[in-house]
Amino acid sequence: MHRINVAQLAAQLEHENPMLLDVREPWEFETCHIDGSINVPMGQIPGQLEQLQPAGEIVVICHHGIRSQQVISFLRQHSDATLINLDGGVDAWAREIDPAMPVY
Repeated sequence: MHRINVAQLAAQLEHENPMLLDVREPWEFETCHIDGSINVPMGQIPGQLEQLQPAGEIVVICHHGIRSQQVISFLRQHSDATLINLDGGVDAWAREIDPAMPVY
């Protein structure tokens, strides 16, 4: 599985625009999210496969990195995109990159 930490993602976002797929629940996404992310809750992924077919990379994001790993395992069977898990999830992003971001 491809993985990226929050510092690597922050650097990548300065010059690239991978799809940022946040698989948390809507209330979690409303509380905090990385700018540019789209929210498709984990349970809705099977019904959204057409939307999740970019030619490049998909960085999958959740709270700490567990749900995103599960989504990547599912998407591997249905997508040719490069799938990347954000280590530490949005919680690590808030702690290391954007301290003003709310945490829960």
